[in-house]
Amino acid sequence: MSLTLTTCLFVSAAAGGGWMDLFDGESLNGWINVNGAASTWRAEDGMIRCTGKPTCLLRTERMYEDFVLELEWMHHEKQGNAGVFVWSDALPAPGVPFSKAIEVQVMIGVETDNYTSEGDIFSIWGATMTPDRPHPSGWARCLPSEARTKGAGEWNHYTITCKDGHISLAVNGKIVSGGYDCNPRKGYICLESEGTPVDFRNLRIKELPEETSPWAIDANDAEGFRPLFNGLDFTGWKKPKDHEDNWTVQGTSIAHNGKGGDLWTTESYGDFDMIVDWKWTGQSQGEMERPIITAKGTTATNEDGTTQMVTIEERDSGIYLRGSSKSQVNIWCWPIGSGEVWGYRTDESQSAQTRAAATPNAAADSPVGQWNRYFIRMQGEYLTVILNGITVVDRAHLPGVPAEGPIGLQSHGSGISFSNILIRR
Repeated sequence: MSLTLTTCLFVSAAAGGGWMDLFDGESLNGWINVNGAASTWRAEDGMIRCTGKPTCLLRTERMYEDFVLELEWMHHEKQGNAGVFVWSDALPAPGVPFSKAIEVQVMIGVETDNYTSEGDIFSIWGATMTPDRPHPSGWARCLPSEARTKGAGEWNHYTITCKDGHISLAVNGKIVSGGYDCNPRKGYICLESEGTPVDFRNLRIKELPEETSPWAIDANDAEGFRPLFNGLDFTGWKKPKDHEDNWTVQGTSIAHNGKGGDLWTTESYGDFDMIVDWKWTGQSQGEMERPIITAKGTTATNEDGTTQMVTIEERDSGIYLRGSSKSQVNIWCWPIGSGEVWGYRTDESQSAQTRAAATPNAAADSPVGQWNRYFIRMQGEYLTVILNGITVVDRAHLPGVPAEGPIGLQSHGSGISFSNILIRR
């Protein structure tokens, strides 16, 4: 299933030499707020200004392969932290606010044996890179050859050259770090928010002739998603009456303590694609006996006609679609795996075909305590669920499902966290 939606990037001609502006100095045209609050990024006084909260990304609308990128940045605090990502995925990695990418560090005032404020380059979240110089601890990180970064309140100039899987960084006019054998080597350019205010200006790019090796990896090019959760608060969500405190923001995730009350979006949705990361937290509800479910959506029986049962550590939650509990995509620890549409699978008035289609065809859950990623597509009365890259429900027909309604995160007695909640209409 393709997640691709073609868009166009704003670029304007800069002063000759093949250079193009990435920022028009007045707006964020050509840039996408991946997973932050509306207030995180703004164009002001010829700068892209970032509050630093939440930790999130602003990325270009299109990918780049071989290029030279120039920009200036300035921190306002003595220990400021941010970054520039190249060859980045469009979406964050599961459970974190960062994407798979090569990161160029934008930091001041923090010096250790293993990382610096002087222009480190390193791979993150599944990307790979061999540093130009071996790291003292063996990390895939290049420490700069010398200190050239200016402090808080001063502008720094970066020149980042990316060519055929090689990357180099010049800090204030001199190359100090780099790497090679990078993958991906085609992707988006991102500005990172990571806790402290930072400004960027004079962003421009010059694309170079592409010489990508046949084994090079492209970034994930999923387009058109916007955040349903802003990483800061419950704007756009309605907490359950008398159970408000059971839902909290922890870091860049929505955390539920399992004590009751569903969480709903304030807006309704009809046809959409949705991405949501989730993981179990805390203790299970204890050992419970649950039926073995067949691929047909029925319960397995013994020779004497009794239901086959299995003892599990019970955990239960789900995602309501279009305001309906019947069209809930289950999250649980049953052997059948997550992704089941309980209301249709258990409805004996439905056809055998409908019940079977609402049953996961594979158990694709990550172990308890690890992040999982759902891709959910609702089109008319048809539902597709992809769990951790495996299609577990494929265009299941849900007769009578409402045409639209809010999306809900279910409380069903188990502690659970949700992150990277993104939607595309």
